[in-house]
Amino acid sequence: MKQHSVLEKLAYQELNKQVEEAWKDINQEMLKPYAISMHLLTWVLNFSRTSDFMYKDREDVFTNVGEVIKDNIASLFIDPILI
Repeated sequence: MKQHSVLEKLAYQELNKQVEEAWKDINQEMLKPYAISMHLLTWVLNFSRTSDFMYKDREDVFTNVGEVIKDNIASLFIDPILI
């Protein structure tokens, strides 16, 4: 930011735009057939989803565990939806 004399808010906006474009690329590429196993591609996609969730909105919920992450973990493992 200092190197290019850009405001912090504008830098975050640009990074968020790049993340959105990357998600579009990932989703498009997941629809194409590849020689790589779909199981492996799904693993990589899920890792990307987890990373996006953990570091979204300039927060590090992995290091600074708060109510949001606690509620999500509880909804996944403690209070699952019965099918």
